[in-house]
Amino acid sequence: YVGQEKVRPLTGWQTLAFALDWTRPPRHMAGTPFWYLASDQWRYEAFTAEELASPLGRGLFQGAQLVDCNALAARLGWMPSYPTFNRSSLDLTDEAEQAGREVAEYVIEELKARRLRFAAEDPDAPENFPRVLTVWRANVIGSSGKGHEYFLQHLLGAADTAVRAPESPPEMRPREIVWRDLAPEGKVDLLTTIDFRMTSNALFSDVVLPAATWYGN
Repeated sequence: YVGQEKVRPLTGWQTLAFALDWTRPPRHMAGTPFWYLASDQWRYEAFTAEELASPLGRGLFQGAQLVDCNALAARLGWMPSYPTFNRSSLDLTDEAEQAGREVAEYVIEELKARRLRFAAEDPDAPENFPRVLTVWRANVIGSSGKGHEYFLQHLLGAADTAVRAPESPPEMRPREIVWRDLAPEGKVDLLTTIDFRMTSNALFSDVVLPAATWYGN
């Protein structure tokens, strides 16, 4: 539901959220793969991408996990993925300027030399964590986020172990994604909710702010 309580501030909000003052149109990342990586649900898969392949295919998915396909799409530019790299884009720009190179050329060189990696290839690396999360008029935790227990344990680091599912066995683990033996718990440092209801998202937040808005008749 997106009623008129969201319509009025939408123009100003999306300018900030999507950096529209820098570039247009923005390349939005799909929400499903973002949360899939951030909440570590990929560590618990019980089947491979091969099971979804066409019997007429060339076997490209053989032995691949679903998260391997996500990393492939990020590397080839088929799908926007954020964070894109394991280093800040601001730092990469500064480094390119110091080296006297165009940013695109510098990034390509760093990727080829494997000094720079795609964040989607190592989602459990601390430098790739979503550290700050601001939720405005939504209820991710306990409602719209699918896989509530994974959000609690891996994203928020809830006190009680929420996940009961076993991790994928070694033979079913990703082949192109770094697998860390100890899964991180509590990736987010700061969770802020802006709402006028004490939602479950607000209950788990570090900061709760009232949503200033108006309603028509």
